[in-house]
Amino acid sequence: MTIFNLGSINADFTYQVPHLPQPGETLAATGLTRGLGGKGANMSVACARAAGRVFHIGAVGQDGKWAVERLLEYGVDTRHITITDEPTGHAIISVDPQGENSILILSGANHAITEQMIGSAICEGGPQDWLLMQNETNGLETAATLAKQVGMRVAYAAAPFVAADAAKIAPMADLLVLNEIEAQQLETEMNTRLTDLPVADIIVTKGSKGCTWHHNNSRIDFASYPAQVVDTTGAGDTFTGYVLAGLDRGLAIPQAIDLAQRAAALMVGRLGTADVIPDLKDVQDAQFDRD
Repeated sequence: MTIFNLGSINADFTYQVPHLPQPGETLAATGLTRGLGGKGANMSVACARAAGRVFHIGAVGQDGKWAVERLLEYGVDTRHITITDEPTGHAIISVDPQGENSILILSGANHAITEQMIGSAICEGGPQDWLLMQNETNGLETAATLAKQVGMRVAYAAAPFVAADAAKIAPMADLLVLNEIEAQQLETEMNTRLTDLPVADIIVTKGSKGCTWHHNNSRIDFASYPAQVVDTTGAGDTFTGYVLAGLDRGLAIPQAIDLAQRAAALMVGRLGTADVIPDLKDVQDAQFDRD
């Protein structure tokens, strides 16, 4: 089984700051790191580190070949990543001492993905496979339509959230992942309860409060694992990637969610994004005290 991830690839410039910048404020950073990021790349790395087989569908500029090489090093199949004339997407990330962040994103090559690129990848998939998507690339409707035609299951992580766009894609999903605020906004946009959507499985993440899984008319709440927060960037992507990899490896959703919660708890204790996502052994060996 394979996860085909249509997703962004960014260079992440992460600045350590004494507090998140306010409008009009000039703020001195205390540190800077450059790493691999983008919600798509983060999820692909998380899938790979969770022992999933993942093909990344995406694009970078001539300046982004290092990112493709790094994805390959992390176990991601990169044959469906295209080099374009657009600059590689990048993110400017500010992180305060409490681990909270603010992020400024340039889409760049992430919005230069063509239907031909998407089609050439998805034609390799079938009913045993997943298509994973977020909102940092173009081509989502095309990809979801093609995936359904070949029998693939569709997972949609509806972030960065735009209500009108999410309302188009969510009904095409078999698995929908979004946070509490996004869930409320989607209900308002579609004028319906989240649980009335034609989606088999919905996971609503709640940060330190854990998450809720909705399936048919039932719900199960999962408490989060305790964590020492350093940087929350990429924690949600790690969670989603681990869920998908767990499902791809045959885990039931509750077991996949529990594993993903553990991975996210480790992730928030690390500074960075794709480069520091924990691997499966780290997650399985981790000891958490919930008392």
